[in-house]
Amino acid sequence: MDKYNFCSSGGSSNNDVVRYTRDIPPAHYSFKIEAFSLLSDSNVEKIESGIFEAGGYKWRMVLYPNGNAKSNGKDFVSLYLAIEETKSLPQRWEVNAEIKLFVFDQKENNYLTVQDSHNGGINRFHEMKTEWGISKLIPLETFKDTCNNGYLCNDSCVFGAEVFVIKPGGKYECFSMVKNPGNSTHTWELEKFSTLKETSYLSKPFTVGGRKWKIKVYPQGDGKAKGDWLSAYLNLSDAETLPPKGKVRADYKLRVIDQRRDQHVEKTGKQWFSKEDNTWGYRNTIRLGDLHEKSKGFVMNDTLIVEAQITIISVTKFLH
Repeated sequence: MDKYNFCSSGGSSNNDVVRYTRDIPPAHYSFKIEAFSLLSDSNVEKIESGIFEAGGYKWRMVLYPNGNAKSNGKDFVSLYLAIEETKSLPQRWEVNAEIKLFVFDQKENNYLTVQDSHNGGINRFHEMKTEWGISKLIPLETFKDTCNNGYLCNDSCVFGAEVFVIKPGGKYECFSMVKNPGNSTHTWELEKFSTLKETSYLSKPFTVGGRKWKIKVYPQGDGKAKGDWLSAYLNLSDAETLPPKGKVRADYKLRVIDQRRDQHVEKTGKQWFSKEDNTWGYRNTIRLGDLHEKSKGFVMNDTLIVEAQITIISVTKFLH
C-alpha cells in the first residue's frame, strides 16, 4: 500500500492536493496530542491548538479527529488553519498565504506534508473565509495502522503547520522601448574650434527619455585614432543614478554637420549604457583631412557642429 496516496481535500479535485515526505519539521507550529484514542472515541468533533504568530498574523490549528463530515471528510483526519484576532484587522482585510500541513511519522522520523495546490497553493483569507485546510488529510484506517505506519505511536501523534504570508509590498517595474522620444536631437556648436587644445570635450547635458546625456568629442582623435580621426561619442551622464546592474538601451546617431552642402557624416549605434559602460560611439567618426577641408564645410567660421540623435530608448519605471 502506498501510504501517501490518499483522497483529495474537501472542495478540491484529486489533482489539487500535493503530498510528499520531508525530514525538516514545520517552521511555525507543532501540535502534539496524547491519548488520541480517548479523543476519537469520545466523539469530540474538533480540537483547537493554541494561538501562534506567523507572517505578522495570529493563527490556530483546528483538528477534526474523526473527520469533518460537513466537508466530506468522514473516516479521515481533517486539519485546518484558522486566522485569529481578526477584529484588530482593518475593514475589508485580506490575507494571502501559502499553507502546508504536516503529520509526523514517528517510525520514519519524517513528515507527511500536505498542501492544497489549487490557485498555485495560495489560500485567501478574508472576513467570509477565515479557515483553510484539508478535509481528507489522511484516512483514519491508515492513521491508526500502528503496524505499518508511525503516525500514531503510544496513542500520541504530532501535527504541524507552516504559513507563509504574501504581502503586497514589492516593487513593480515597467520596461518599455520608446521610438522617437521628445527632444531626441541635441546640437552642439564647438566655437573657436582651431583653438581647442584639450584631449576631449563634453557638451552641456541634455535630457532624452528621462535620462541625461552628453556628447563627447576628441578633436584630435581617441586612442589609436589620434592624429587621423575626430572621435565622437554619446555619454550617459547620469549613469551613476542607475540601480545596481541597471542599463539603458539606446539606438542613436552621431553627426558631424556639413554646414555648406548638407552632406553630413553620420554614424549609428545600438548599445546598452550602464555605470560601467556609460560612453559609446566611434573613434573613426571623420578623418581629420576631410574635417579641415574647407570645400566640405564641416568647419565654418571656426565652428564645428556635432549632433546626437536618440531614435529609440528604453524607459524603466519603478512603482510601489
